[in-house]
Amino acid sequence: MSVRPILKMGDPRLLRKSMPVREFGTPELKALLDDMFETMTAADGAGLAAPQIGVPLKVVIFGFENNRDLPETHAIPKTVLINPVIRPVGDMVEEAWEGCLSVPGMRGVVPRWSKVHYEGFDQNGQHISREATGFHARVVQHELDHLEGILYPMRMRDLSLFGFIEAMDTVEPEE
Repeated sequence: MSVRPILKMGDPRLLRKSMPVREFGTPELKALLDDMFETMTAADGAGLAAPQIGVPLKVVIFGFENNRDLPETHAIPKTVLINPVIRPVGDMVEEAWEGCLSVPGMRGVVPRWSKVHYEGFDQNGQHISREATGFHARVVQHELDHLEGILYPMRMRDLSLFGFIEAMDTVEPEE
């Protein structure tokens, strides 16, 4: 296992659509997933998509027990999701702050479906089918966007709600 470099916004590889995985249970897929988990853990992330480490495959991982940047968030089970599909459940959309390992040091308010149903496969080709709400739903949508070459700033409606975390944390409220 090794920590791989995470591509940053501006790298054209992040804007490409990913290809489906054709074979499950291979040593190459296991090595990729091991590296992805190691990389996500080292970066203290909630999720990671293969394109973020330069691998154009439809592979995402997500989940955590505790996250120092998200102390109020409930744990999400560690999940491998390969060749995923997603659909909204209902029509409710919520706006909330997001960050991204490929857009380091920044946050923005992004609209996402409140509830989603996602399907795909684990590393052994076993079918996964789940519904998710709240932060879990947000993480899944964020990571699946990477597979389509979409970064969260591309989803934002109001760029005045996008900035560097350290600058936003030091702004005094107006009276």
